[in-house]
Amino acid sequence: MNRRVVITGLGPITPIGIGKEEFFKGLREGKNGVGKITKFDTEKYTTQIAAEVKNFEPTDYIDKKEAKRMDKFTQYAVAASRLAIEDSKLDLEKIDKNRFGVVVGSGIGGIETFEKEHEKLLQKGPGRVSPFFIPMMISNIGAGQISITFGAKGPNTTVVTACATSTNAVGDAFKIIQRGDADIMITGGAEASITPLAVAGFASMKALSTRNDEPEKASRPFDQDRDGFVMGEGAGILILEELEHAINRDAHIYAEVVGYGMSGDAYHITAPAPEGEGAKRSMENAIKDAKILPKDVDYINAHGTSTYYNDKFETMAIKSLFKEHAYKLAVSSTKSMTGHLLGAAGGVEAIACIMALTQNFIPPTMNYTTKDEECDLDYVPNQGREANVEYALSNSLGFGGHNASILFKKY
Repeated sequence: MNRRVVITGLGPITPIGIGKEEFFKGLREGKNGVGKITKFDTEKYTTQIAAEVKNFEPTDYIDKKEAKRMDKFTQYAVAASRLAIEDSKLDLEKIDKNRFGVVVGSGIGGIETFEKEHEKLLQKGPGRVSPFFIPMMISNIGAGQISITFGAKGPNTTVVTACATSTNAVGDAFKIIQRGDADIMITGGAEASITPLAVAGFASMKALSTRNDEPEKASRPFDQDRDGFVMGEGAGILILEELEHAINRDAHIYAEVVGYGMSGDAYHITAPAPEGEGAKRSMENAIKDAKILPKDVDYINAHGTSTYYNDKFETMAIKSLFKEHAYKLAVSSTKSMTGHLLGAAGGVEAIACIMALTQNFIPPTMNYTTKDEECDLDYVPNQGREANVEYALSNSLGFGGHNASILFKKY
């Protein structure tokens, strides 16, 4: 018998709010987190906008000395984990630490540290590169630092699947508990890649929106006038727990994780497979894993990046799998508010799905003004709505053809 897995803690750090209350309020209000980049001079950049996290002070969550030895993405990961643990009311002194694990990923890892130390190398020579450079920069250090901070001695691993990263992480953590290898998992993703090199790289690919004069309107998934994604940053961390373990400690249960699917496009390094056939298989696998029917799904938190091919092909994938039910379910992209958090996107969007299930409220797709004839589903345009949601599906599709889908059920 597979063990049942529930969600007992939420820790979002996002461009529209830190902590679940602020984040949920932002989703309800259709708050926009996009603005001019403040982290570096963008004068020579074609893209000058991003969705930055505001009012984050690492020492509110992490010892000052330790925080200095962490890249920003790790600070976000550890801080969001603290928020999730506090929300779950876990007593870390009373649990079996050997059955308490971590699966937290990052698509890009410590690129801010990488850039700073490389500059030191060029300007001052190899002797001035920090001894902390490597352990600050490597992508697995987020999970490592979480484990060290909270004493998690169970399964500890990292996922790096570009923009599918934290959906894969949540799915992997779900399976670890389901098969009996742990009772509690900290899971999700963190990203801090609003840096000169990362923005230049994505801009050179023509992947980013250049709507610099109207930053709050730049992320417009499924809209005819979409012109690229808007980079975001932050973390989305969840506490997953075996059902009986949660009940025995009288935990508040938000929702149940019931299905996980993934697939590979085997097609192109950045472009999605034609007609979204890889995304379709990923969603189909998650639904099969949950042992439900496509018609049971009420809401899809779409990958919805605001890029031409992603939004078109994801729409085609949904129509191909769900048939006539595709026009009855709600589909929205919260990236219209948060921007695209890359490796952290799936964790934040999983938390948005939990809101849909627990509050019976479907968050909107903002900035939807001009209909694209190829994108003809119900995208919950510009205003969220009250609706009963029993099953919510979250999609994440990454460069390299990585597709991941996770299915949540009202508890």
